[in-house]
Amino acid sequence: MPRRSDADMPDRYDDKSRGPRLQRVLADAGVAARRVCEELILAGDVEVNGRIVDYLPAFADPETDRIKVQGRLIKNQTRKLYIILNKPPRTITTTADEPEMDRRTVLDLVDHPSAGRLYPVGRLDYDTTGLILLTNDGDLANKLTHPRFGVVKTYHAVVKGKLTDEDAAQIAEGIYLAERKAGKTTGASRTARVDVSIFKRDRERTILELRLREGRNRQVRRMLAAVGCPVKKLQRVAMGPIVLKGLPSGAWRELSKPEVDALRRAIARGKDADTGSQSAKGKKKRPMGKREEEAEKALKSIVDPKRIKAAVATSDRPAPDKGARRLTSERRK
Repeated sequence: MPRRSDADMPDRYDDKSRGPRLQRVLADAGVAARRVCEELILAGDVEVNGRIVDYLPAFADPETDRIKVQGRLIKNQTRKLYIILNKPPRTITTTADEPEMDRRTVLDLVDHPSAGRLYPVGRLDYDTTGLILLTNDGDLANKLTHPRFGVVKTYHAVVKGKLTDEDAAQIAEGIYLAERKAGKTTGASRTARVDVSIFKRDRERTILELRLREGRNRQVRRMLAAVGCPVKKLQRVAMGPIVLKGLPSGAWRELSKPEVDALRRAIARGKDADTGSQSAKGKKKRPMGKREEEAEKALKSIVDPKRIKAAVATSDRPAPDKGARRLTSERRK
């Protein structure tokens, strides 16, 4: 196969704004391992839109570019990505800010070759911190946020004032919140049941946990404000079986396959519970596997009342690489 010089190739593919690295596109399509794909590129065996690309770095868009390897067209097999981010405060949960606002977005924190195709699953307020998922899997994202599937979102909150048992019971049973559409109030409806656990309270503040199965706009803040306890700090620490543990503020990582599988099982359980299907009712509860037991233990460790005060106090500060050890040493002091 003849190779073309740079002079014969006016349209180059070394602009990273085009998309992911070419060798990654090839690897995701199942051509070969990434190192082997690099060798194929340098050998002049790869064409993009009819032009041989024999240099690195090179970038391509698997959605729009026509890519051939040794004359054979590769199929578009864009890899599904699932990323967990520990969102810091003063960050918006969108892919781009409004014109002239120039605020930091969650995508600004994710240095991933395919970041441009990632979308946040649900939203966290500008000053709310903690777990946010980003993915290019639209079907899974919709199911995680739809109340029909009932995937639990767990929050830790520090509120102003003393939250009484009566206030907690009122939140648990449901608070009437106004509903807005197209910028107008269209009525009010009661929130779904919320699990509330109080860890500590005094005259000035209360530390608590809330577990929700729906996700209205600013729901946690609005519910707590309705009982006279405005939020001072709010952090999401879990979404279904995925827990925020050992990830410093502002850091991210890809979910493992067992974690994604656990998310899908949580969605399936929620769907069965919502429809009341006989298949779900007739079966005995399946014993948890090893991975699920580890996730359950991690969730329990994160909500341990003895650790909640230190966890909330440090929620907005970047943690060192060994954050769990630091919390332990501070508690011993």
